[in-house]
Amino acid sequence: MKRLRALLPLLLLIATGAVLFFSGALRHLDPRHLAAEHAHLHHLAAASPWLARMSYLGIMVLAVASGVPGLVLIAIAGGLIFGMVEATVLSTLGLVLGSLLLFLAARYALGAGERPAPRLAEKIRAGFLHHPASYTLFLRLVPVFPFGGVTLGLAWLRCPLWLFMAATAAGGLVMEAFESAVGAGLSEAIARGEPIGMHMMLEPHILLPLCALAILALVPVLLSRRGKR
Repeated sequence: MKRLRALLPLLLLIATGAVLFFSGALRHLDPRHLAAEHAHLHHLAAASPWLARMSYLGIMVLAVASGVPGLVLIAIAGGLIFGMVEATVLSTLGLVLGSLLLFLAARYALGAGERPAPRLAEKIRAGFLHHPASYTLFLRLVPVFPFGGVTLGLAWLRCPLWLFMAATAAGGLVMEAFESAVGAGLSEAIARGEPIGMHMMLEPHILLPLCALAILALVPVLLSRRGKR
């Protein structure tokens, strides 16, 4: 019973994520659907600015905390509706709060690292113990690592809460700025009456953020090659 009580917060988050995913709610974030509803979404955001922003923030917190795939689409939708600056602030805040909920639930469920860690956590334990700050920031900045998986791994490693929060905020700010810029670029293209298609990826305000994300994704490869020399 005690073990089940410890697992309950984490299980509730996972169950919430499963409901969101299988309900098909994320289909509304499809770029073509957003383009069709572009004017309506902007009207709603202008008519109820606080409600719209708090709703978006709540969606981001819930999605991050429950580990729902598709965070990129949510951030892009935010950029499309609110613009790059506002969406970056809201998305980063939602990312930090949602990650905090998942981190605390995982620490509680997993006994704050008192039980033997799984293989994935053991593999990164050595590097973490030598350079905890740089290692945590690296995991947060590089987009090839699953965000929720990194959060669970850091919980197993007993990462200090202040370090977890700082790295999540820094890494989240970088990622959300790029993703929000893509959404803002899509909004500008839609406002000009351009149809949604692959040709839009060649627009500078969309192509440059995507290139930046691709460069970040190559960081592990570059570091690996450097280490072999």
